[in-house]
Amino acid sequence: MRATTPGAHGDAEVLRLLERRLDTGRGAGRHDDGHRLALVVGGGGMRGAYAGGMVHALSDAGLAGAFDEVWGSSAGAFVGTALVLGHGADAARIFADDMTCREFIDPRRFGTRRPMVSLDHLLDHILVHSRPTEWSSLVTSPAELRVLVTRASDLTPHVLSGLPDGPTWKAAMRATASIPLLAGPPVRIGDDEWIDGSVGDPLPVARALRGGATHVLALMTRTVDELAAPPPGTDGRAPLWARSLDRLAPGLGRMAQDTARHGECLSLLTDAAHPDRERAHLLTLAPHTSAGVRGLTTDRARVRRATAIGYETALDALGTVALRAA
Repeated sequence: MRATTPGAHGDAEVLRLLERRLDTGRGAGRHDDGHRLALVVGGGGMRGAYAGGMVHALSDAGLAGAFDEVWGSSAGAFVGTALVLGHGADAARIFADDMTCREFIDPRRFGTRRPMVSLDHLLDHILVHSRPTEWSSLVTSPAELRVLVTRASDLTPHVLSGLPDGPTWKAAMRATASIPLLAGPPVRIGDDEWIDGSVGDPLPVARALRGGATHVLALMTRTVDELAAPPPGTDGRAPLWARSLDRLAPGLGRMAQDTARHGECLSLLTDAAHPDRERAHLLTLAPHTSAGVRGLTTDRARVRRATAIGYETALDALGTVALRAA
């Protein structure tokens, strides 16, 4: 059966599993129905507001505990963490209320010693004072959080999970969002240095399926049209920041651009016969319309509209599941 609500694409069996799990009243880690349900959250800087709205809707529908594992890269990892820790409403509110400020994003810092995106402000101010986050709670979380990072030395994607303590989890969250020049230098965890996870894998649906997920709900931060559109600009040249990244590490600038990062996963999302989808159920939620939000957008009204669009998209897709929780 195909899901046909605006923004929903794929197999409605994912919705049926969510409904059955809601009916049981069991929380994360207590499902014994023989299935493994993964939530995969897309990133993309401030585009994460769309996914934040979707996670808010999932939380309001009582589905925060329905997932066995949560995957995310970059902003998607932060949004997924909010759901795992029971902060679903904050996953939406943080973007417009706390992140649309020059303390967090300031393009005037490009070319200086300070990154355009201040992860210090996010991790040490917003997530301490405005939206307190207890990183050590991830150590014992019944739902497994899997954070994508990219190894700085060879730009290959890797998964961080089962980390031993709160400080290491906090370092992992910094790593999954760090891009030299844009959001800070690589982060050392263990024997390697890591950067933004979405550079190597912006939407780890294939990894979730290969890892044993029988059902996957993927939250996109771009509309279908935006995913299919060519990159902006008419001269074919990469933007200045991307060319600067390529000088630091050949290939990094191309991989860090939105269209380049998502092109490789489109066939998996759109082709029901894709080999990675064999005997598995995949449902994708994409914003039903665009609010004009991009990675570095700080227009508060647009960002707030993006969270509302995400919320509406998820609520429409959930249908009777959401009504039961009302």
